[in-house]
Amino acid sequence: MTYTAVVLAGSRPGGDAFAESFGTDLKALIPVAGEPMVQRPVRALLASKRVGRILVLSQAPERLRAALPGDPRVECRKSGDTIAETMQALLDDPATGWPLLVTTADHALLDTGMVDQFCRKADGADIAVGVVERILLLRRLPSTRRTWLRFRGGTYTGANLFALRSAGVRPAIELWRSVEQDRKKAWRILSLLGPAVLTLIALRLVSLDEVLARLGARLGLAVRAVRLNNPLAGVDVDKPADHALAEAILKGEG
Repeated sequence: MTYTAVVLAGSRPGGDAFAESFGTDLKALIPVAGEPMVQRPVRALLASKRVGRILVLSQAPERLRAALPGDPRVECRKSGDTIAETMQALLDDPATGWPLLVTTADHALLDTGMVDQFCRKADGADIAVGVVERILLLRRLPSTRRTWLRFRGGTYTGANLFALRSAGVRPAIELWRSVEQDRKKAWRILSLLGPAVLTLIALRLVSLDEVLARLGARLGLAVRAVRLNNPLAGVDVDKPADHALAEAILKGEG
C-alpha cells in the first residue's frame, strides 16, 4: 500500500513567539541544524518506498516552496486555519489520494525507518496513531519532558504520525473539529466512552488498545495504536528546549 503523505506546516492563530525568536513568523521555517525544519520530515518521507506523493499544507504555501526539495512528488498547498479545517478539505476533495499518512513540519527527527515501520503496522486500520512508550524514550533521553498518557500496561507519548485509510474516517475528523480548541482535547474525546470507562482509564485498569477499540466501535471505525521502536519518534520541536535537544541529537551530542 502506497500512502499520500500530508505534512501539516500551518501557523498558530495570533502569531508564534517560538518562531519569532528565530526571526520568522512560520514555525516550519525555523532552522534546525542549518536548514529549514520542514525539510527534514519531507526528506524522510521522500526516501520511503511507502510514500507516493507528499502534500505540504500551510497558510503561506508560496513561502514554503522555496524551502522544499525540488522533487516532482512534493506539492505545497494552502491549508485551512486549523488542522480540522485542513483535514476536512482533504475529505471533501475527490482528488485526494488515499490512504493518507499525516505528520507535522516540526517532526525534525523523523527518519525513513520510522515511516516504514509505521506504515507497515498501520496497514488495514481505518485510523492508526503512532505512539512511543515512555520506558523507551526515557531510556534514550532520561531528562526529556513530554505529555504522557497512562494506561494499564504502558505509558505513552504521541509520535505525530497518523494513518487515515479512506474518506470513511469523516466521523473522527468531525469529532476532532468539535474539540480542537480544547486544551484537554484527548479527555474530551475519551469522554464519549462514558464515565465508567473514564474511571477505568484514570485508574489505569484498561489498556491503550482496549480504549482505542472502544472508541473505534463508537465511531464505526477500526482504530489502532502503532508502537514505534525508535524513541526519537516521540520528539517534536515545539519549544526552545526541544530545539536544543534536536540539534544536539542531529550533531551526535544527544
